[in-house]
Amino acid sequence: MAITDAPKIITGRFGYDDAHTLRRYEATGGYQALRKAVEMSPATLIDEVKSASLLGRGGAGFPAGVKWGFCPPGVWPRYLVVNGDESEPGTYKDRMLMERDPHQLIEGVLLACYAVGCGQAFLYVRGEMALAQERIAAALNEAYAAGYAGKNILGSDFSVDVVLTWGAGAYIVGEETALIESLEGNRGMPRLKPPFFPAAKGLYLQPTIVNNVETLCNLPWIIANGGAAFAALGAESSTGTRMFAVSGHVKTPGVFEVEYGVTTFRDLIYAPVYAGGILGGRELKAFIPGGASAPWFYAEHLDLPLEKATVDKAGSMLGSGAIVVMDETTDAVKACLRVVRFFARESCGKCTPCREGTNWLERILQRILDGYGRPSDLDLLMDVSDNISPGIVWPPKQTTICPLGPSAVSPIASALQRFRPEFEAHVARGLQSRVAVSVSSPSRAPAGSHG
Repeated sequence: MAITDAPKIITGRFGYDDAHTLRRYEATGGYQALRKAVEMSPATLIDEVKSASLLGRGGAGFPAGVKWGFCPPGVWPRYLVVNGDESEPGTYKDRMLMERDPHQLIEGVLLACYAVGCGQAFLYVRGEMALAQERIAAALNEAYAAGYAGKNILGSDFSVDVVLTWGAGAYIVGEETALIESLEGNRGMPRLKPPFFPAAKGLYLQPTIVNNVETLCNLPWIIANGGAAFAALGAESSTGTRMFAVSGHVKTPGVFEVEYGVTTFRDLIYAPVYAGGILGGRELKAFIPGGASAPWFYAEHLDLPLEKATVDKAGSMLGSGAIVVMDETTDAVKACLRVVRFFARESCGKCTPCREGTNWLERILQRILDGYGRPSDLDLLMDVSDNISPGIVWPPKQTTICPLGPSAVSPIASALQRFRPEFEAHVARGLQSRVAVSVSSPSRAPAGSHG
């Protein structure tokens, strides 16, 4: 197994009970990167992040330094928005970073603002994450009091106001333009791109950079140690380390920071230092490699490295970093329904194929499990999926503004293509049950039964 000795770049303080305090953060090198940054030019800081080849950790995996460069020159004000609305089923790495090491996130926010030229940043945290909100609020108060945030940071001419806000727990707000809509006080619904690319027309129609929590948490280490040191870790196209949340039928579910692009799925699922293998010694049936919206993987994919390009080429994605393991006892139809139901309930309703299609998928799957399925339902599932995501291919094509609709198609396509006999068996059992009931029922009511 490829268990490496890579440093814990963003989880190194998790072992301290007081890791969320300013005292502990400063004692472990906190805010030294910010002190270094204010002596650098913003362009130099951006170059360091580009040389690190830091990919976004929120799902799309776009290079952070390149993304920062999309803001049109000379257009002010511009904003930084932190996407802390972690909503993908099975994903809880960002919540842990916000709860356990909020100052690391705040320092990352300040570094990004310095690089891009933002005078205001918005930390948007998922509504249900009460502890994360409390910890970030306390850390912000400490940072302001210590002169790390606010006006003339560390005696420089760099000033940033950091605002903490939170949503109402809508999955759709994880999409960056829907998050911006929510920040503006509107219902969280995605915007059309173009023209509403956040870097050009984002918050209040000003240039806006939207970054994920984990992405920003890497910045203090990169600035303190250099982009080249970060790029030396991991694979050529997936540098540094990355957090993965492993759940499902494993002995030790949890969040693990591993060397990106070097560690394999087998390492993460079976190594004793990570998830420790499948419960009860059972066999692996399938696993979701990158959050509920990712196509499923199987035993033949276990030796793939956790590298974006490799996983993309194999037909799925690392996405939000959530790996959900299903053992041989898993009913593929029930698992499929569980995921599809989530997306059907979380659809914002703006796009007809998603609003109607995801609900149809849920109803058909529920009908099959309730024993009322028809043989034609399996083709109907694929037909509805094709209307949402034409061709049912990966990366998905979509008839919707955002990828939520195609996300509901991923479990349908995965389960039906791999486990079609299980669907057929459910349908057959339902038919047999209905036939048995009709045979045992009287063909007509007994005489006198109507009084």
